[in-house]
Amino acid sequence: MKSPGPGPTHSESSERCLVRLVADAMKEEPALSAVKIDRRQRSISVATLGKPASATGREDQLTAQIRHLEETAANEPCELLDGKTDCSTCPVPMAAAEREKITIQHDGHSTTIARITCPTAPRLWRWRDSPWPKFVPREVVLPEDAEHEHEWKLQLAAAVLCGASGLAAFLLAGRPLAILAYLLAYVAGAWFTAHEVWERLQKGALDVHFLMLAVAVGSASIGAWGEGATLLFLFSLSGALEHYAMGRTHREIRSLFRTAPKVATRLDDQGNQFACPVDQLRPGMRLLVKPGEQFPVDAEVAKGSTAADESNLTGESTPAEKGIGDSVLAGTLNLWGVVEVLALRPASQSALQKIIHLIREAQHLKAPSQRLTDRFGTGYTYAILGLTLSMFFVWWLGAGVPAFLSNEQNRSAFYRAMTLLVVASPCALVLSIPSAILAAIAWAARRGILFRGGAAVEKLAEVTIVAMDKTGTLTTGELRVERVESFPPGREAEVAQLAYSLERLSTHPLARAITRFGKQQRLKPLDLQNFESVTGSGLRAKLGAGEVFLGRRQWLEQIRRESIPIEQAPTDLAFSEVWLAKDSLVGCVLLRDDIRPRAAGLLEDIRRLGLTSVVLTGDRRGAADYLKERLALDEIRAELKPEQKVEIIAAFIRERRKVAMVGDGVNDAPSLAAAHVGVAMGARGSDAALEQAEVVLMHDRLENFLAAFQLSQRARRIIRQNLVVSLGTVAVLVAFALFGSIPLTVGVVGHEGSTVVVVLNSLRLLLGVKPPKELRQASARH
Repeated sequence: MKSPGPGPTHSESSERCLVRLVADAMKEEPALSAVKIDRRQRSISVATLGKPASATGREDQLTAQIRHLEETAANEPCELLDGKTDCSTCPVPMAAAEREKITIQHDGHSTTIARITCPTAPRLWRWRDSPWPKFVPREVVLPEDAEHEHEWKLQLAAAVLCGASGLAAFLLAGRPLAILAYLLAYVAGAWFTAHEVWERLQKGALDVHFLMLAVAVGSASIGAWGEGATLLFLFSLSGALEHYAMGRTHREIRSLFRTAPKVATRLDDQGNQFACPVDQLRPGMRLLVKPGEQFPVDAEVAKGSTAADESNLTGESTPAEKGIGDSVLAGTLNLWGVVEVLALRPASQSALQKIIHLIREAQHLKAPSQRLTDRFGTGYTYAILGLTLSMFFVWWLGAGVPAFLSNEQNRSAFYRAMTLLVVASPCALVLSIPSAILAAIAWAARRGILFRGGAAVEKLAEVTIVAMDKTGTLTTGELRVERVESFPPGREAEVAQLAYSLERLSTHPLARAITRFGKQQRLKPLDLQNFESVTGSGLRAKLGAGEVFLGRRQWLEQIRRESIPIEQAPTDLAFSEVWLAKDSLVGCVLLRDDIRPRAAGLLEDIRRLGLTSVVLTGDRRGAADYLKERLALDEIRAELKPEQKVEIIAAFIRERRKVAMVGDGVNDAPSLAAAHVGVAMGARGSDAALEQAEVVLMHDRLENFLAAFQLSQRARRIIRQNLVVSLGTVAVLVAFALFGSIPLTVGVVGHEGSTVVVVLNSLRLLLGVKPPKELRQASARH
């Protein structure tokens, strides 16, 4: 599993090495016993010991990481998955002690990585199967996308033709041309509906489309041509409006596709330039990006400096300065400098592609109320057909109403049955929820708020507590090293080199800042052995005959079994500390992370909406108190490990309080999964956070959470309005139809009119969300 360019670090190799992924997961999750990947059956199975085979946050995170590995393997097949290696040729091989704890077994097209344990343990394993992840290839526009984007125009044209022909037939009443005009109206109005009915009949299913065609044909058979034409006109018009809502969402996705660059300038070892398709770029490749060009993939600046316009992904209009060691995002614009960058990941795994994948996924995940209507839709159709047939015989044989011939005093049983069939059909009910959900998703996507399905749209309106991580959420997340201290003094350079050597193997936000600092200072990394990441505490590794520790001061004192006898000068509480210890050397790296400018105003707005804000951070108590004072927080809990954050959220849930968790890092993923609604911060968010989140604030703007919450509340109100209109209309019209006191024309107009009203009501969500009056006044004061 070799990659071009410079050798990967431990963390980079872990992202692409299956054995490392599983081994790291087994360290963090003691119950995790084995992982089996079957490429032929397209499945991933996870075995646990001593508990039911249900997903945990760490197992879901592991599955997501394997998913990204498979996406990379689509272009560069993984030799381990093919059974061609035992990973001994890995550029960063595992330590012998780590490798001895696991076993790798190949059986045909499957690979199993398991703990080495007693022979009887596998009998107690509980397996949980996960479906093989599906990916949308880069630059591929699904057929249904183009269909929904343009079909509404054809449907609208057909509806207009149907209406115009029906009106002409009404004006030509009594003339031979009237029948021809009605036939044209029927063909135009039923064209798309007939196609859908045929597709469903081939699958053995009936739905509301079949009912509408049946009523239209029945109306024509008894001479009620006008009623049938009116029905088809209104039904085709509502279908056009539904497809219009779908098309708006698909158009947002296509606009994202068009922003992605197609070709990159690659540099070889001799510095020669040549064009390379973006799809063929691999991690480690060196690229040249000139002013005015877009960065083709997520990359790291290796030479030169510039500024990048990231407004299309982060929403920040101010250009971001980029120097050696800084990350750049695919699809963002290089403004003025010529820079050389190293590709970090394939184009298919870029931040831009992650966003596109999330939008696509959102369109196919239904809201709970929509799933409810879908479940009874087919059964309801059969029930209405049965009721209509029964009532036909009741009116005919029981009440003595003529079967098919109507007169001025009495309508026929068939006429009454057709009227009942129209008014009882659930057209408005079927469209009431998906039309609102799709409109909400489309409006949000244009503003950098991505809902992963209809469930998230509905659930966000229910939250009463907003829990937030500190770094990258309330703060900018752009940490920078302010200074390095050593004890005894004079060894600051040694502390910086040791810290860089350790942190370059980690992915924590603090680690990224120290790694960037080391590259900018051109520090040479040391050759460390037996590297270990202790979740929530720090890092440790061997250097020669000694050990190096880096992390919290309390953890270093605990691991060394002695206190650090250093009286450090008081520092600004806005600083974060990372301590390092090696033999007699002790050091401290101070980092600063600025509070987001709009954080205070946003928290005030959250309180105005009746929400409680809670900050969950792993930072020290002093920094947390400083943040609480600056932002007037309702509550802040400090010095938390990831599992403690999950327990706090679980405690809120036990109190029947619904929590929205806002975070951006790998350590936030378990909390995002545990919360009622997980919200990930932006394009820079970790893959694990994006996988667990149900809402993604693509523009890295915390104030977009407020817009998402208000949109969710408004969508829920509109869904309820739609349900009242649709169910109320059916109830009233059915009551009148059962007593035979409603004309077919009135039934058609009332039923289809409610359908049009429901769709138009849903499309109001596309017009945007107006903040409450008190929030607008507060914003004006700010």
